[in-house]
Amino acid sequence: MKAKKSFGQHFLINKMAVDRIVEKFGAINATGKALEVGPGMGVLTEKLLSTYPSLTAVEADHDMVAHLHNRFPLLNVVEADFLKTDLKQLMNAQEFGLVGNFPYNISSQIVFKMLDYKEYVPVMVGMFQKEMAERIVAGPGSKTYGVISILTQAYYQGQLLFHLSPSDFNPPPKVDSSVIILTRKEDTGPQYNNRLFTELVKTTFNQRRKMIRNTLKQYLPEHILNEPFYQKRPETLSLEDFINLTINIENYEPGS
Repeated sequence: MKAKKSFGQHFLINKMAVDRIVEKFGAINATGKALEVGPGMGVLTEKLLSTYPSLTAVEADHDMVAHLHNRFPLLNVVEADFLKTDLKQLMNAQEFGLVGNFPYNISSQIVFKMLDYKEYVPVMVGMFQKEMAERIVAGPGSKTYGVISILTQAYYQGQLLFHLSPSDFNPPPKVDSSVIILTRKEDTGPQYNNRLFTELVKTTFNQRRKMIRNTLKQYLPEHILNEPFYQKRPETLSLEDFINLTINIENYEPGS
């Protein structure tokens, strides 16, 4: 069965990589439940089922769904667009681990989807395009540091596990790939307005080459924006800086 470009399919054929992914996922996922995104031909699925007999797999490609039903008669395969799926309902409002060789054309959206359901997803082990994987775990000052880095790291601890070359897939992608681990933080620090936090991160990085004083004029008056902190560019700000900025804007009283 051939991979389809429209679904961003590149099937993992490196058996050692499959073993490492499943072994690591099993070691960190204490929920007893697992959701695989984009199982395709089922190379990861086969290994996952030995540890998670109640594994749920979400696959958008009808042909692949039929293949999975035939290969794994007891597998709970859901034919659906993962990005449009209610994960709380799908997993019966229980915590679960998220795993998969994610389609590269929607991999960032998969991460944002996970963030929407973070109270149900304590761990994730996923395959990404190397550049995207590096963005997710990047720190301040890096060229790859941006919106997805900060929004993910606000709630998850990230770790690069290993890299793979195009020859580890069929068909080979035109890019290198990486597997990363995300583990939910139990302590996310001080309380703050999550909506405002996300808004500020996106607003400042929308013009990442500008000093943040130029992108925060709708939130703070000029005399505050003239302070040294606001002369910085967003890629130099840490997660803690953005959290403190959110708290300061939330607590700002006009006239002060």
